[in-house]
Amino acid sequence: NETIWTFLKKCFERGKIYQGHDVMPWSGRGGSAYSQMEIAEGRKLTTHKSVFVRFPIIRESGERKVESGASQTADDRLSALGSPPSQEYLLVWTTTPWTLTSNVACAVNPDLDYIKIQTKRDNAIYYFAKDNLNFQRLSTEFKDGFGRPEWKWPEGVPKLKTLAQIFKEQGGFEELGTLKGGEMVGWKYDGPFDELAAQQMDGGCPVDESNLGKCGKSWHKVIDGGRDSRGSANVVAGEGTGIVHMAPGCGDIDHKIGASVGMPVIAPLKDDGTYSEEFGEFAGLEAISPKTAELVFEKLKAKGMLVAVETYPHIYPHCWRTGDELVFRLVDEWFINMDWRDEIKDVTRQIRWLPDSIDGQEREIDWLTNMSDWMISKKRFWGLALPIWVNEEDPSDFEVIGSLAELKERSVEGWGDFEGNTPHRPWIDGVIIESQTPGKEGQRMRRIPDVGNPWLDAGIVPFSTMGYNTNREEWQKWYPADLVTECFPGQFRNWFYSMLSLSTMMRYDEADNAEDKKPFRTLLGHRLVTNEQGKPMHKSDGTAIWFEEAAEQLGVDTMRWMYLAQNPAQDLRFGTRHGDKPVTLQTPDGPIDKTLEGVATCTVTSGPADETRRQILIPLWNCYKFFVDYAIADGFVPSDELRWRAAGSSQESGKRKAESGVAEIDRWILSNLQSLIEVAHCEMSNYNAPAFCAAAAQFIDDLSNWYIRRNRRRFWRSRDASDADKNAAYETLYEVLVTLCRLLAPGIPFLTERMYQNLALGQGFSDEGFQFSDSRSNTESGDSVTAENRKPKTENTLPCSVHLCDYPTVDTSLLDADLNLRMAAAQKVVRLGHKLREESNLRVRQPLAELQFASSSADTASAIEKLADVIGEELNIQRVMRADNLDTLVKYAYKPNLKTLGPKYGKLLNALRTKLPELGDAVLGPLRRGQNLTVELEGQTVDLTPNDVLVSTEQAAEWVCADDAGIQVAISTVLTPELIREGMSRDFVRQVQQLRKDANLNITDRIKVEYHSQDNTVQAMVAEWGDYIKGETLAEKIEFSSTPGVERKTVSVGESSAVIWIVTLS
Repeated sequence: NETIWTFLKKCFERGKIYQGHDVMPWSGRGGSAYSQMEIAEGRKLTTHKSVFVRFPIIRESGERKVESGASQTADDRLSALGSPPSQEYLLVWTTTPWTLTSNVACAVNPDLDYIKIQTKRDNAIYYFAKDNLNFQRLSTEFKDGFGRPEWKWPEGVPKLKTLAQIFKEQGGFEELGTLKGGEMVGWKYDGPFDELAAQQMDGGCPVDESNLGKCGKSWHKVIDGGRDSRGSANVVAGEGTGIVHMAPGCGDIDHKIGASVGMPVIAPLKDDGTYSEEFGEFAGLEAISPKTAELVFEKLKAKGMLVAVETYPHIYPHCWRTGDELVFRLVDEWFINMDWRDEIKDVTRQIRWLPDSIDGQEREIDWLTNMSDWMISKKRFWGLALPIWVNEEDPSDFEVIGSLAELKERSVEGWGDFEGNTPHRPWIDGVIIESQTPGKEGQRMRRIPDVGNPWLDAGIVPFSTMGYNTNREEWQKWYPADLVTECFPGQFRNWFYSMLSLSTMMRYDEADNAEDKKPFRTLLGHRLVTNEQGKPMHKSDGTAIWFEEAAEQLGVDTMRWMYLAQNPAQDLRFGTRHGDKPVTLQTPDGPIDKTLEGVATCTVTSGPADETRRQILIPLWNCYKFFVDYAIADGFVPSDELRWRAAGSSQESGKRKAESGVAEIDRWILSNLQSLIEVAHCEMSNYNAPAFCAAAAQFIDDLSNWYIRRNRRRFWRSRDASDADKNAAYETLYEVLVTLCRLLAPGIPFLTERMYQNLALGQGFSDEGFQFSDSRSNTESGDSVTAENRKPKTENTLPCSVHLCDYPTVDTSLLDADLNLRMAAAQKVVRLGHKLREESNLRVRQPLAELQFASSSADTASAIEKLADVIGEELNIQRVMRADNLDTLVKYAYKPNLKTLGPKYGKLLNALRTKLPELGDAVLGPLRRGQNLTVELEGQTVDLTPNDVLVSTEQAAEWVCADDAGIQVAISTVLTPELIREGMSRDFVRQVQQLRKDANLNITDRIKVEYHSQDNTVQAMVAEWGDYIKGETLAEKIEFSSTPGVERKTVSVGESSAVIWIVTLS
């Protein structure tokens, strides 16, 4: 990509490109190094054989160091037996045994306390960090895992032992004393593999002329581990021994520390990840092979240096291409010096990072603060050819070419063979240029064989895709992008970082401020999609869900809603693939039993998908089905004006005119719809799809469980063309459904399209009977409605798809905020009432006598009072009464929550215990209503939140009470015989309705109900409530029979039993 050449040229002109000699993560099979930003995503939980090793301490003369002071008596006894005196050792631990072949030094923390112990088995003396002796190694991880749901402690791996346990199991030990780590600096020791040629090579392995006169074997000593860029010690107590084995050819931190103290480097690995010939028996062995570790242990044991081996679980980097473990290898690579990171930070601060809860800006700035220089080269053939040409006579003389035009101008050889090909290998490699460096003019320069890091390609997107190099004026129209969205756990280090870096550099000489350099305005990050157990899904183990499986079994609209409604800051636990349950999928193209990739299709289940269907799709479809069923039965045909308006036509008649006399509940649902449209525009423009989905879910619930349920009787009334109220209900529900289709179409495109085709265009689905059939007529009005009349007269005007409709906009004439608040208050009372019924085991079908309510807000109380009849109907309560307060029915007691108040007001705890309860509900009531409060106790101000108090209630007999956000509700639980019989009638209706459903009757079919019961209460109930039962069940008659019918059903009616059956009347 030539635009990347432009970026690298700008880096070169600012002196940021250099060739580095460093230890980098390396894949032997992949044959390439990995940058710091790349390895993060390949981190996996794995186990290694870790090892505790002892390095013998030696005197300055070269003899092994023998303790002369402590435990002299033991030494004397050993000498008398012909045994050597006590040998002293450094205790070292590593999870990568292969690196011990390349040990050069040991690092300590000079400020730490180090303990000296003597073992009873062989009288050996060991030095290691004092805090490590009894340290419970990985105890948290053993209990809770390693930070991700899938990173549990591996099965079969025992809990790690403390050093004290290890030494006790080997015969016990004695503590001899302590010393500071600084006292150990400079101690010499014998290395574990000093016999290897690599350890004895002058200048290290491979030879570095700057280190001539040094070799690994002669350099073994204890050094100060120093501190990192943040000022934190590199060597700490805890895991390990507090003495770090240093192999500067096998570790990046080791290499940096080694370079700072002039340590020779022993680099053991070749390109393929195997040992070179200087490593004796290890030559040709793969570093990551378990056989290599076993050979290390075998050699250490033979030398008396092996202390203990264990299976150690930890997070370790793996190659994302091959899946192999990475090793750290000394390499020559090309880097960008990132000392201009503060410029990138300034650009980062100009961007809006969403969602707020993930602290995206802080994450990115933290990464920029701590990242190392960017390795941009790869030892591969395919990929972006890095435009770096190096002098054949002086490798320190190099240039970066910024464009093909510049390369053509500078070329002295090979351009003719290259021209017409893309700037990739092998064609680009033949182009030769000449140096222009003073004193080296005319010397030939060849391109390096390396290709570029793929994140260069990803980061240049804001420039390359919009023609930055070819059409700058057009590019300016599109830069910066409005939105970038990606998975955030890793992309802060990868794509986001690369785009920010490249844009900052590309614009450094074009823009004067950070605002004009940003590559995008808003970033929306999201977490991962996992299975239902929170574990990653992989093709390799069969847990990955294929699109065909999810689409056909869960539903595509279901999937889209799941993604849109999910909080992006949390993992989406999508579903579970049952690999042992193959299934044939019925697709639009016919049955399949394999995916396009040839994988056998299997059963997929998903709790979140089930919830989406249950809470969103099924209720929405049921609202639609309710309307269509009744519209067909009543012959309702929406007018042209209504079609235009609902479909969002741009015609003048497309706006609803203010109407007087509209039922309040119709005005409410239309107002609520406008509120939802307002939320859609606000939240979607802010990239907050979950907030819109939550509001839409609430609206669908209100539509289904409030508007339609409360209006059923308006639709049930017999057909009468002059029934304006009934027609208004149809028109309102029609307008709401069509508008809702347009509003939800981006989220659930298929369901809304199906509904729109039928509702707006009359294109129904005959197999389901949801179309406006030609058999409809308005016979009761005497008018014949022909098929021609019934066809949409606007079919050339209305969009042929919901996805071609204009997105709804708010009709302010329909928006009534006060009405919305009134109805919301009534709904809150109803929710509290249902909660009390459930807690008291009082089913809704059982009528109750009275509900009393009170509110801290007079306006709210008035709003509830106006809707008292609605509340009574919803809760099946005969009287809904307003009260100034419910003090005679419920009392509240308050206690301090010492768990929350203790840390804040420890010195006031006694006063809080005694004085706070005395303040009572008159003062503390706002806390019960979810508000914060400030009080004064013993002359001190105390800020209280609702979580700071524990509230208990004392209720009057035969009443139950609840409150929420300033609204109190109390319900009488007294059941009179009259109330009981009324409740029985509701049960009876429900059972008859179930029989109608079981018999697949249409909503217009008339029936006769017969029943039998030996309980006189049932007969008394029917005598009292018979007319009600007939009206609710479309029954012409209800009769007692001493002989039960054939298709009878025994049911519970209140506390009584009855047998009922129905007969369809022709």
